[in-house]
Amino acid sequence: MGPRLNPYDEAPDAMKAMLSLDGFVRKRGIDEQLYWLVKIRASQINGCAYCIHMHTREGRAAGISEDRMHLLPAWRESPLYSAKERAALAWTESLTLLPETGAPDDVFEALRAEFGPKEIVDLTLLIGTINVWNRIAVGFRSLHPVSTDTSNR
Repeated sequence: MGPRLNPYDEAPDAMKAMLSLDGFVRKRGIDEQLYWLVKIRASQINGCAYCIHMHTREGRAAGISEDRMHLLPAWRESPLYSAKERAALAWTESLTLLPETGAPDDVFEALRAEFGPKEIVDLTLLIGTINVWNRIAVGFRSLHPVSTDTSNR
């Protein structure tokens, strides 16, 4: 498996705009751990190894425990996530799987119970942005770094 193309080489202005949007969303004030949990969960759903690799490291640096990262695919069955995180993760899954979910009213109502209108817009922009990054990385077969240390395999 190898990369199909480098979007930074082929469309530098587009990638610069994408990085700018990502930076804008990053500065919106979303709780840091929640920010990384959303990025990791969307990347898991989209099967984006490149982004999972990157964002789990960033999440770890932000203080997310290994248990919370490992149990993220089963967040509904774990007591390790707050009501606010659960609402955000449900919204993340609903928008990431939009053709299947249609962003249901009950998920939005649970979100509205935990977040204000501005926060909902910010969270939605975060979800949209990571989904674009996932499509870039998966579509162009971006490769995550691979350690030469065989004990990690």
